[in-house]
Amino acid sequence: MLVQDVMTKSVVMIDCSATVFDACRKYRDYKVGCLVVMDKKIIVGIVTERDIIERAILADKDPKNTLVIEIMSSNIKTVHATAAVEKAAEIMKENNIKKLPVILNNEIVGIVTVTDMSRAIPAFSETIDDLVQFYADSKKNIETMMNEWEDLVAGLKNYREIMKKQKTQVH
Repeated sequence: MLVQDVMTKSVVMIDCSATVFDACRKYRDYKVGCLVVMDKKIIVGIVTERDIIERAILADKDPKNTLVIEIMSSNIKTVHATAAVEKAAEIMKENNIKKLPVILNNEIVGIVTVTDMSRAIPAFSETIDDLVQFYADSKKNIETMMNEWEDLVAGLKNYREIMKKQKTQVH
């Protein structure tokens, strides 16, 4: 299963020069778990609700005068849209993150979250079940074919013996 199959395609972005107050409005309006912070067309960070709480509110910073770039999480990790879901999970685990921007042709095309991946587990399990069933059916088909071949070979051996007897009786 590929990242593009499980990712959330609608990504809410915010300019790095926007204020924390602007970010809060976007959270309210779009009801998302994070905002991808952009500097023109380049991803420079992610701002989460936790960033706002810990780095702005609890740090006693004025949300109308504090810029998103001051509180965002930088050193962003990304994953390619055609990467396996397992690769995204590996990146998330190694970096202790829950949200991962998805890139295709150097553009952000989505975001994959822990929640997205948990939703994919039933579909993944169903695919495995289908493969197991296919294998079981194939094995039965092969066993049936082998039995038929055994019967055919036994019949041919029997036919050869009958023909040998007929030849010896004619001579």
